[in-house]
Amino acid sequence: MMTPFVYGLTVCKYYLISNGSSQTVKAHTAPVRSVDFSFDGRLLLTGSNDKIIKVINVNDKKFQSSLLSHTNWVKCARFSPDARLIGSGSDDHTVKLWDVAQKSVIHTFIDHQQDVNTIRFHPDGTCIASGSVDKKIKVSFVNLVMGY
Repeated sequence: MMTPFVYGLTVCKYYLISNGSSQTVKAHTAPVRSVDFSFDGRLLLTGSNDKIIKVINVNDKKFQSSLLSHTNWVKCARFSPDARLIGSGSDDHTVKLWDVAQKSVIHTFIDHQQDVNTIRFHPDGTCIASGSVDKKIKVSFVNLVMGY
C-alpha cells in the first residue's frame, strides 16, 4: 500500500508502507500542492506552483505526461474514478477537465471568480465539484461535456 507525501519544495515522495522503504521522484520546479493516486494505484498525479500537472507511472517511476494549460498555480488535481479523466483547479480561477490518453484539455470551466482550492469527482464520474476562495461550491456535469 502506498501513501502520498509532499516533501520539500520540489520533490514528490511516497512510502511503501509494507516494508517501510521510500522512493523519491523529482517532479517539479516549484512547491507541490496536490498528489493523487489512480484508484488502481498504477498512476500518481501531481500538481504544482510551476503550473504543471504530472502523471507518473508508479511501477517504473517514469513520467507519462506533463499537462500544461493553467496560467497560475495548480492547487488541486484528481483522477476520475476510472482514471480516464483528470480534473484540476488553479489560482487562475478555472477547473480543467483533461483526457489522460490524449494528454489534452477537454473543457475549461470558468465558473469561479477566485482561486480554486479543491475539486472532487463524484464516485460515478458524472460530475466534478469544486470549491473556491469566492466561497462558492460549483458542481459541473462531466457527462454533458463528454457527451454521455
